[in-house]
Amino acid sequence: MRKLQIGVMGSAADLKYSEEIQKIAERIGEIVAEKGYILVYGAEKDYDSLSTAGARGAKRKGGLTVGVTYSTGKDVWDKEGNTDVIIVSGLERGGGREFVLVNSCDAIIAVSGGSGTLNEIAIAYQLDIPIIVMKNTGGWAEKLADQYIDGRNRRKALGANTPEEAVALAESEIAKKNK
Repeated sequence: MRKLQIGVMGSAADLKYSEEIQKIAERIGEIVAEKGYILVYGAEKDYDSLSTAGARGAKRKGGLTVGVTYSTGKDVWDKEGNTDVIIVSGLERGGGREFVLVNSCDAIIAVSGGSGTLNEIAIAYQLDIPIIVMKNTGGWAEKLADQYIDGRNRRKALGANTPEEAVALAESEIAKKNK
């Protein structure tokens, strides 16, 4: 049976998230790895991010990580070597790379997040990919917790209070979708 691919999405470092929020993303990555799932994330080229923090957590627990990057080339912000597979989309930020990234996931978990994370959440909504968002982390994750993205009411962005709850919700939503 194919391993689940769980995406971790979140703020880039230029949004100045706290160390506490970074630890939440890392813990999500650890849990994804402990469950034997593949962590998929947006591999940045120029700075750290909460997605990269998720990959660090997964690697700390021996997990498999896939980074989807924009533009060309495999040079990504990964100072510790936490990326097992780099998917070079050849596309830019702002829609192209995000589509490849989200479409590669069985579910996404968003932590905080700026405009890129909002884009990823909207793509997941359009593709009917389960969306889990971390409450109390700021950004779009907090704003969209337990909300529908639009009036179609297709799928809520389910709010989670802990990394454990986030991964459990992702598992549950994937199971419901695959019935």
